[in-house]
Amino acid sequence: MELLLTENKKKPAAKPRKRTQRIFPASTFEEPLEFAEEILRFGSGQPVRRLSIFDHLQKSPESGPSRQLITNASKYGLINGSYSSEMLSLTPDALVALGDNTTTREQTRARVKLSIEGIEPFAKLFERFQGNRLPAKAALVDAAVEFGVDDKASEEAVDTFVVNLRHLGLLQTLSGAERIVTVDHLLDGLPSPQEQAATDPQNPKRSEGAIITSAHAEFETTAFFVAPIGPDDSEERRHSDLFLSTLVEPALEQFDLNVVRADSIGKPGTITKQIIEYLLKSRLVIADLSYHNPNVFYELAIRHLIRKPVVQIMRAADHVPFDVAQVRTIMIDTTDIYSLVPKIDTYRSEIATQVRRALDDPDAVDSPISTYFPEFPAPNSVGETGS
Repeated sequence: MELLLTENKKKPAAKPRKRTQRIFPASTFEEPLEFAEEILRFGSGQPVRRLSIFDHLQKSPESGPSRQLITNASKYGLINGSYSSEMLSLTPDALVALGDNTTTREQTRARVKLSIEGIEPFAKLFERFQGNRLPAKAALVDAAVEFGVDDKASEEAVDTFVVNLRHLGLLQTLSGAERIVTVDHLLDGLPSPQEQAATDPQNPKRSEGAIITSAHAEFETTAFFVAPIGPDDSEERRHSDLFLSTLVEPALEQFDLNVVRADSIGKPGTITKQIIEYLLKSRLVIADLSYHNPNVFYELAIRHLIRKPVVQIMRAADHVPFDVAQVRTIMIDTTDIYSLVPKIDTYRSEIATQVRRALDDPDAVDSPISTYFPEFPAPNSVGETGS
């Protein structure tokens, strides 16, 4: 007995479990947003009784999940009130985010403000990594800790941040890789109020033939990549993703040009019209003639017709058709990894050199059309940049 008492005395008292401190909401933005939508529907935008809204939702207002839901909605800036408040009300930002008499752009901007910019560690993560590929999770975790997130909660914070980005559309698959796009890029992909009104079925002034185009794209800083895209997981798609991410984008970084491929335009409307608009207005076109894709040659002909800068590339396994053989084409050997990898830097340099020549003297564009009909059309007389 004395031995047991002695051993018990030697045992240190158990330390109380340290509670993980979160400086971010304990859920993604989507669930609190849905809760705010229910409040809007239930109360028509006016304050509602906490007990009444949960009775409407058939949930216990005092349960742990319900209390946490209110806390998270409050942390995201969607509601005023706590789990002990008698009344809950929507914030002005929430009313905009829920689309209460607002445009799609205003709604999206408000959601970004609430779910990313309004949460300090998320705002700092976004500020650091926007415009880049989504980094490895470990890099995001290290950054979150640097920005004050508890080490024990850092992975949760990163997971929440990434899901919020995806929910908003700020995480997009471009050029075969997930990228954190800027808010401006996201908003540029949305219809303007005029375009939204033109396609709104409730708008009596809607034109039946209205087509939404990429009028808000910054064409002077755009390089349009014309390529054989193909279905998901097809050989053509993998080829296009490889050329774009490994060769074209790195080669164009020094020129501050935003590379756009048809599948990343991301705007509603007739895709053919949008592609033609990019062909006519983009400062530069990079055309990948690999696989002899008929769409690519059709689009290349449009660019040749207006005599604006274009650079042609092609995998070496294909031959350059006679009609475009007189225009210099950069041939890229993709026979196997051993042929491609050692020459990647060389290919990038070749592309950059051709781009530089094309941009330095955009009026000296040669094509089969300009060779035989040099006065048709006069350079810069077609496809002037603008909306």
